[in-house]
This record gives sequence, C-alpha cells and structure tokens, in this order.
Amino acid sequence: MTEREPREPRSSPRRARGDAVSLDTPREARRQLLSRPQVDPDAFGRASEKFARFMGTARFLVYMTGFVAVWLAWNTFAPEGAQFDPRALNYTLLTLILSLQASYAAPLILLAQNRQDDRDRVLNEQDRAQGERALADTEYLTREVAALRIALRDVATRDFVRSELRAVLEELRDEDDVPAPSRDAKRKGGKKRKRPPEPAAGAERPAEPAPTGSTPAEELPMTDG
Repeated sequence: MTEREPREPRSSPRRARGDAVSLDTPREARRQLLSRPQVDPDAFGRASEKFARFMGTARFLVYMTGFVAVWLAWNTFAPEGAQFDPRALNYTLLTLILSLQASYAAPLILLAQNRQDDRDRVLNEQDRAQGERALADTEYLTREVAALRIALRDVATRDFVRSELRAVLEELRDEDDVPAPSRDAKRKGGKKRKRPPEPAAGAERPAEPAPTGSTPAEELPMTDG
C-alpha cells in the first residue's frame, strides 16, 4: 500500500482576502479626477462675520430699502419696453433675489455666531483660570495676614514699652534718692600713704635721699675759719 501524502489545507478566498488587506495597513489613496477646493476657514469666517455685522447695521437697512423702492418704482411706472421685471409677473426677479439673499444670509449669520461662541468659550475659560488664580492669591494673602496677626501678639506693643520705661525710670529715681558717700572722703581714703616699717634696734637706718639740687656734705670743700 502506498502512503498517502498529506493534503495541504485549502485557503478559503475569504481568508486570503483578509490576509491581503489587513486593518493595520493604510489604504491607498484613490486618485480623484477633480481636486477639492481648498478653503481657508479663518478667511471665510472673517468674511462671514463682516457680512453679518454689515447686515445688522442701519446702513444696510437704508440701502436695502432704497434698492427695493427704486426697483418697484422703475418696474411699475417705467414704459413697458424698459421694464425688466414687470408688475404683470409679480416682480418675479425681485422675489428670487430676496429669497437668494435670505438663503445665503442665514448660514453666514449662523457661522458668525458659531465663531463668536468659540471666542466666548475661550474667554470664559481664561476668565475662569484668572478667577482661580485670584482666589488662590487671596487665600494665600489671608493666611499670611492671619500669621502676621498671630506673630504680632508676641511683639511688644507701645503701651507695654511705655510701662517698662516708666518702671525703669522709677527704679533710677529710687536709686538717686539713696544718700551716697562724698567723693572727697573716697579720694582721701584712697590716697593715704603707707609708712615704711621701722628698723629693728641696733640696725642702721637707711640714708635718706638728699633733696634735689643740693650736694652732699662730704663733697663740699673745707674752708678755714
């Protein structure tokens, strides 16, 4: 009997397709025949804000009223050959223009409001952060003031210093009132000389020094008579 060769597992088409295109590989960008227009959102937003701001002014209302009045007057009282939006057609062109203006004005106003909401949100966040910093600074200063008050309790106040000075002055006055020994007695008692000890009996006394300016008797010359 011949040994059977092991059969290779058949790969299902689904599995092969899954191995070919996995989720972790980026998908190839498809080439587009027509490129999408690139619009700067900031520039478009600024333009929409300017338009919405202009529509909310009295100037725009006056201009719009004058335009509609001239349009209606021309197409009502002008000759039929000169009318481009006759009254017989119920001013169809004017109605189309006004509806087109309204259809564009509403999204532009909403876009301007969205940008204003974004700015308000950022400003609110900044104000909140600033308020939190101010609150933290206020709490810190409050703690410092409380610590200073506690420390000032141990500091000598003006009344305490005055009372201490009064006590010292009273002590000095009391000392001045006590009678003190005279200065002359102190000087005399301090300047007494001590006598030299007397020599013993039979001992010769030391010769006293001669006064200055005199010569001893032995050196004087002897004279007759």
